[in-house]
Amino acid sequence: MRRLITFLDEAAGRELVLPVAPASYQWPHEANIESVTVDQLGDLNFFGGLQMGSATLTDCLLPAHAYPFLSPGAGTNPWAYLEQLERWVDAGTVVRFLVSGTPVNAAVLLEGVTYREQDGTNDLYADIALRQYRRPETPALPAQGSASGALTRPHETGSSAQRSYTVVAGDTLWDIARRFYGDGSLCWRLAAANGIANANLIYPGQTLTLPAGDQLPAAGSMPQSAQTAQNTTYQDGKWVLD
Repeated sequence: MRRLITFLDEAAGRELVLPVAPASYQWPHEANIESVTVDQLGDLNFFGGLQMGSATLTDCLLPAHAYPFLSPGAGTNPWAYLEQLERWVDAGTVVRFLVSGTPVNAAVLLEGVTYREQDGTNDLYADIALRQYRRPETPALPAQGSASGALTRPHETGSSAQRSYTVVAGDTLWDIARRFYGDGSLCWRLAAANGIANANLIYPGQTLTLPAGDQLPAAGSMPQSAQTAQNTTYQDGKWVLD
């Protein structure tokens, strides 16, 4: 499957698919490890929670010409792409950073966009800096008289019975489908089972019904980026939308 990199403004329902995926991308998943020196024991390491991810997409081509390798439907006005990215930077808009066919689905802020012309073609090349965003949340307190203050989330059980799951911050439907069904691509069918129009849009506190694997309905409509990635093949030296 061809990779498409997409920025999705959930509030405005606006989707920007990069016309050419950069040669590489990375998205970290790292923990804070805190070291403490204890007398007679030396250094001890302790888990200090997860770090917020950050990355920079480098040399993103914003084309001024209809090259055969562009993503289907890509425009050829590089300034239109740049303007939208700069608007999100200026407004501090939280957008979703999505990589099709992977579990990468993170809420991010665009820290900045650096662009340049470099080959006399009027194409732009942009470096897009991203920082993960997490909504500030009031910590939940245990109910009075509770024997334990631990917060729990549903257990993953066998796939033969219907059950439910409550979405927590950082979840994606792809991850949930992979965790409970062993196949992240079933997220589209899981979305249909829960009446979710866009599998990229789920929220903390949302309760999902998880049918048995053989009872998942057919997938409903997919967002443009997923449909394009699924229906694009490489033929005769160029990408073709089937």
